[in-house]
Amino acid sequence: MTTAPHADAAPTRVWSWFAPSEFARRRERLYSEIGDAVAVLQGAGPLRAFELFRQTNEALYLTGLEAPQAYVLLDGTTQTASAFLPNRPERASDEPTLTYAEDAERICALTGLDAVYPWSELEPRLVGQRIVYTPFQPAEGRMSSRDMLVHAARLEASDPWDGGGTRQDRFIARLRERCPDAELRDLSPILDAMRMLKSPQEIAVMRRAGELSARAVLEAMAITRPGLREYDLHAVMHRVFIGGGARGEGYRAIIPAGRENTWDGHYCRNDGLLRDGDLILMDGAPDVCSYTSDIGRMWPVNGRYSAEQRELYGFIVRHHKALIERIRPGVLPRDAMREAADETRAWVDATQWSRSPIEDAVRKALEWTGHCSHPVGMAVHDAGKYFEKPFEPGLVISLDPSLWIHDERIYIRVEDTGVVTEDSFEPFTALAPLDLDAVEDVVGSQC
Repeated sequence: MTTAPHADAAPTRVWSWFAPSEFARRRERLYSEIGDAVAVLQGAGPLRAFELFRQTNEALYLTGLEAPQAYVLLDGTTQTASAFLPNRPERASDEPTLTYAEDAERICALTGLDAVYPWSELEPRLVGQRIVYTPFQPAEGRMSSRDMLVHAARLEASDPWDGGGTRQDRFIARLRERCPDAELRDLSPILDAMRMLKSPQEIAVMRRAGELSARAVLEAMAITRPGLREYDLHAVMHRVFIGGGARGEGYRAIIPAGRENTWDGHYCRNDGLLRDGDLILMDGAPDVCSYTSDIGRMWPVNGRYSAEQRELYGFIVRHHKALIERIRPGVLPRDAMREAADETRAWVDATQWSRSPIEDAVRKALEWTGHCSHPVGMAVHDAGKYFEKPFEPGLVISLDPSLWIHDERIYIRVEDTGVVTEDSFEPFTALAPLDLDAVEDVVGSQC
């Protein structure tokens, strides 16, 4: 396993995994994209609850700065990066932190930023600029993804008692007001493209997140028995994450048991009863230094798949394995799915299915185009699109084969997250067993 660059630091801190040179390389690429313009980013606001601060993914990706109410200015002409922070209040402790402008020396040493200034210095550096880039998309934060934030913004805008408007919208309005002569351009597409392919150190962090995801599933399998609640498995997952150096969950875990709960693919109440004869779906991942993973496994509460469960889950696991084998650089996602479907279809044709609805669902699943699911990174549904291009080394994605029997409200899926390597696909979550016999050996083994 790759070790952190600063071995004496806590594994939850950015600088325990990333050296300043990592952020410098990212900024160099951004300078080449924006030319002689400047880019300005607004970090996360002040804490509004009793929780750990979580920087926005956009600001963290370029700086490693974990300070509330930070602004970052990246100058393409001088190729310098500066942060702008509040001054230390009179009643604040004199202990060095990474929060105030007075902590400039320590901040620059840990992040590689060129300078840190108080808030008041930002506007003079923006006034007179010809082109200013800033992200137009809402900033991702703790347990959030772009798709969810955009959806929430639409709901707020449709509320006659709210009217909507994100923090990013307000910041863009301020920029237009204070820099009326500047052309404002969207930085989001540039950042999305940069974040799509992961560096070796990002892959190391995500490999750790995947390992913790799989270990949590493995330990949850081991304690499963009828009479427990979904939250008992959630508690095991959370303990594994925290014990492994994560800050908590990368997203709210999905742990439905039984047909009604599993029918909702994003169910997350996690308070249902585990009943004999039911299947459990577990899908959860940690926040490891602001990176996450994604996983999906289904297993029987009583420790033995029924004949029908074996048909359904056995098919989806077989197809999943065929797809994993087809992921490699230079291949289009649609071609990988077609190759995997062709292989699995031969097995489907040779199988005697117990009921026609099962066979129909299996054959429809082979035609579904969503098995190569979504990028994963700092968000579980990471920014950017990859489906129309050949796979490239460094791309981290979720493979998420699924099937539905709508009339019976049956939903089956399995999921792994991994990286496209120089010649294949490396699942980060492989520690959690896929083979049905291996799953049965684990379920209930610690009861």
